[in-house]
Amino acid sequence: MPIVALRTPEERFSLLPAFPYQPNYVDDLAGYETLRMAYIDEGSKDAKATFLCLHGEPSWSYLYRKMIPVFTEAGYRVVAPDLYGFGRSDKPVDDDTYTFEFHRNSLMRLIERLDLKNITLVCQDWGGILGLTLPMDMAARFDNLLVMNTGLPAGDGATEGFYRWRGFCASAPEIPVGGLIATDAGSAMNMLDVVAYDAPYPDNSYKAGVRRFPQLVPVDPDMPAIDITTRARSFWSNEWQGQSFMAIGMRDAVLGEKSMEVLRSFIKGCPEPMKLEEAGHFVQEYGVPIAKQALAKFGL
Repeated sequence: MPIVALRTPEERFSLLPAFPYQPNYVDDLAGYETLRMAYIDEGSKDAKATFLCLHGEPSWSYLYRKMIPVFTEAGYRVVAPDLYGFGRSDKPVDDDTYTFEFHRNSLMRLIERLDLKNITLVCQDWGGILGLTLPMDMAARFDNLLVMNTGLPAGDGATEGFYRWRGFCASAPEIPVGGLIATDAGSAMNMLDVVAYDAPYPDNSYKAGVRRFPQLVPVDPDMPAIDITTRARSFWSNEWQGQSFMAIGMRDAVLGEKSMEVLRSFIKGCPEPMKLEEAGHFVQEYGVPIAKQALAKFGL
């Protein structure tokens, strides 16, 4: 059965002065043939490294607008997809469509479809919860990790801040996406950024992914995907051979320093993190120095 989905009208994205990148679309991912995924693809396809930038909830690839030019001006390729349910990608209307494996598999199929290699995984929030499970099944494609304010939960609970956020998303009649991100990011954002974060959602019917994602985080022992995240923890602890760089938005009440130090304990060879005192959960809003320091760390 085809998946019923909404497609945000392109005119909703007509006012993006800080995000001049043209979208690319793919509608033939294996197993997702009825859905269109959007992604940004900047820089040369022949570059010696590709930065795969994965956003979380409720953001989209716009979140990487400050980091993309740092990577491309250094001579590298940047691919930044919009997860299904977010950004310019199609938005399934049935909450039950949104599962951990639905999204994880779609990212794996995109990597294969674009034949991405020499990847630096850049991830935050759900971009990390999903993205950190990818290299264990396609290790030859990944070289480096740049990780920010995320986690790799495996049924062992979460912060009180997360449980409050999960409850809010489950009960709020509508989630004000742009306003929420602006409240977190503070002076790093302006009104046009708020418009951009709201752009994917003409009305509440487009927000199934926004509502659903917090309910999918595998923090409780009986939740699906714990086998995947547990295996990923083992991979990062024992098998990861690449370089790692961690940045922490210190004002994050959900996935801040304490959570990130737990994650760091799973990543073999991960050095002391870069700490941004002024940044919150959406640490990419302060992403220029992060991108520059990561390039230096990786020798790129």
